[in-house]
Amino acid sequence: MTLPGNMHGVVLTGHGGPEMLAWRDDLAVPVPGRSDVVIRVAAAGVNNTDINTRIGWYSKSDGAAEDATWSGKPLTFPRVQGADVCGRIVAVGAAVDPGRIGERVLIEPCLREADGRELDPPWYFGSECDGGFAQYTRVADRHAHAIDCGLSDVELASFPCSYSTAENMLTRAALREGETVLVTGASGGVGSATVQLARARGAQVIAVTSPAKAPTLRELGAARTLDRNDDLVAGLGASSVDVVVDLVAGPKWPALLEVLRPGGRYAVAGAIGGPIVELDVRTLYLKDLSFFGCTVLETDVFGRLVGLIESGAIRPLVAETYKLRDIGAAQRAFGEKGHTGKIVLEVD
Repeated sequence: MTLPGNMHGVVLTGHGGPEMLAWRDDLAVPVPGRSDVVIRVAAAGVNNTDINTRIGWYSKSDGAAEDATWSGKPLTFPRVQGADVCGRIVAVGAAVDPGRIGERVLIEPCLREADGRELDPPWYFGSECDGGFAQYTRVADRHAHAIDCGLSDVELASFPCSYSTAENMLTRAALREGETVLVTGASGGVGSATVQLARARGAQVIAVTSPAKAPTLRELGAARTLDRNDDLVAGLGASSVDVVVDLVAGPKWPALLEVLRPGGRYAVAGAIGGPIVELDVRTLYLKDLSFFGCTVLETDVFGRLVGLIESGAIRPLVAETYKLRDIGAAQRAFGEKGHTGKIVLEVD
């Protein structure tokens, strides 16, 4: 097909609140490089990464924002954000099989290739390069994964960022069948994904959530739920779980190490409860614990995730949908944390 010259979308104009998101009708449609594909975006999910990047949360420089991106580098404005994308390939570069045109795809958000070169460190889609909050987007061919299933575009857009983050943590922590995993922040996109993916591995899941959201998490496979204000050590017992998947951190963090068994594994990919925690190093070494900070996806994670989606082993959990033009309202609703699962934007 012949691509139009311009498209509509939302651009981030600077760090700050939703007022920094601007609707544009005159954005240039991306042109594929030699090893790229251009995708017409159907739907894009809302996630913490996009919001954290917008507000400069990743910066450790007292708000100076010189390091306020996933990679620790300054963000370039204007930027089209959007890490969670489902759409169809409409154009390909010279080195890409033209038979891919028309494929429905999910975009792997952790990019090891862009602009025809290998990336070290990897980029994050919608942060170091433009993402999916627009009619069209561009990505290296290897990061556009074909998917064949009966789910809707909105349902599929709920998977890429949250579920790949969850599967990556479980992969790094080597969760095995029969083990017990404790999941904090279990009602969010990554947390609810972790519950499903851990059950798919044959593990027993304990989910930390609010009482109102506990029934949904049990439906997803949690064997037990705990209130986020509960005393974990009193409720579970010391040295009682094999793996902790943490998305919260915050002041109650030391208890997560207390409930880990000797030789236990701790994986983290979020800190919504607060990034600064207190560590008694004696707990770390006397219990022979292993820590895994999880950002860059292992190379086989996303392909395995696509297989799980196609097989029906995991299911989407879409809380609400909004039109792309209403992204500010969608992100405000996301920040209120009243939902379980994902909020998704209909782009086209």
